[in-house]
Amino acid sequence: MCMQDNTNYNRNYKDSLFRFIFNNKEAALSLYNAVNDSDYQDADAIEFYTMSDFLYMGMKNDLSFLIDWNLNIFEHQSTYNPNMPLRFLIYVTKEYQMLIRNQTLYASTLVELPTPHFVVFYNGEEEREAESVLKLSHSFCQKEDEPELELIVKLLNINLDKKQRILESCCLLKEYMLLVDKIRKYAAEYKDIN
Repeated sequence: MCMQDNTNYNRNYKDSLFRFIFNNKEAALSLYNAVNDSDYQDADAIEFYTMSDFLYMGMKNDLSFLIDWNLNIFEHQSTYNPNMPLRFLIYVTKEYQMLIRNQTLYASTLVELPTPHFVVFYNGEEEREAESVLKLSHSFCQKEDEPELELIVKLLNINLDKKQRILESCCLLKEYMLLVDKIRKYAAEYKDIN
């Protein structure tokens, strides 16, 4: 059956597929190892904190998990978004609230927190460099050399033409991008036919 127009397909397929693929421990561990150039083997050490039901200002979190006291918050983006550090700040505060819910902030003992790491996997069609950094301080109206609050996000362009090392390290991510590339080509061909 032929598609009559292009309104019938899911324009958010990349986000949905990314979450579907990496929402299991083995896949998340593979992605973690590729991002961090590590070799963790025990997928059971992963504890998911993805906020699938968390909606705040129309935002939802793609993938969050804890391993070895590192809180990893990964997002997939098919459009460039300079507001990702602010979004991550909102996500991480919600996740810290969940993690410390049984502890008191008013005690004389230090509340220990897992170290956060923020990564955006970008695969949009707008040209972006292979790797870049987004900072929360970029949003501040008054710029300071040493802002009192900072959040740094690593943005990795995972499009095939960028030949990212991470695609060779994580087979699932590479296969995902091969599929996205094929869908783009078929969508372009279909558009040209109509």
